[in-house]
Amino acid sequence: MPSLAVENYLKAALLIGLRTDSEWISTGDLASALEVSPGTVTSMLKSLSESRPKLAVYRPYEGVCLTPAGRRHAMRMLRRHRLIELFLVRTLNLTWDQVHEEAEHMEHAVSDFLVDRIDDYLDHPACDPHGDPIPSAEGKLRAKENPGIPLSECPVAADFQFVRVTNQDPEFLRFLTDHGIGLGAAGTVREHVREAGIVTAEFGQQRVTLGLAAAADLLVDLVDSSSDRSPE
Repeated sequence: MPSLAVENYLKAALLIGLRTDSEWISTGDLASALEVSPGTVTSMLKSLSESRPKLAVYRPYEGVCLTPAGRRHAMRMLRRHRLIELFLVRTLNLTWDQVHEEAEHMEHAVSDFLVDRIDDYLDHPACDPHGDPIPSAEGKLRAKENPGIPLSECPVAADFQFVRVTNQDPEFLRFLTDHGIGLGAAGTVREHVREAGIVTAEFGQQRVTLGLAAAADLLVDLVDSSSDRSPE
């Protein structure tokens, strides 16, 4: 079985590829995601390309591409992680800012049998507590990888529903919670000032102003409210 470090590299490469819709992942992107030096990444990528079964193809100056075997294992780890996160939220009432680190530890220890039972218990959910799609046992994502659009791209007066958060730093998630912003929350863009780099949105009775970078981390579905308007 691959080591914990190998599993982390495979999952990180998969996540970057899904986010960027790219087959080849640069050494720099992996180093940044894993918070290690480029030299450390290069050594691991060479090992992955020489493993049996071969888990990745490495090319200097181009990066790494997961093989079918590598992608299957990465999807397996991603499935474990996201199902564990949701299980912890639904059964132990952990908050969405608490579950990531716990799942990082647990995903390497649980068996596929237990993960499948968790999946059955949760009734085969499409997304985890952050709106991230959960892979099936066959390695197919049950929801769109990139649903909706970033809040930072929404025009003024647009109505929306919050469907996914891509920045899962605990402090950022707690900030959202403190301002009443959770998955499924409905809102309206009230101000969008690119020159100042801010977006102001209204969630219920609360207005929240975010920098463009933070607003880009909130993926939303635009809602057509025209059907709710009374005819003139």
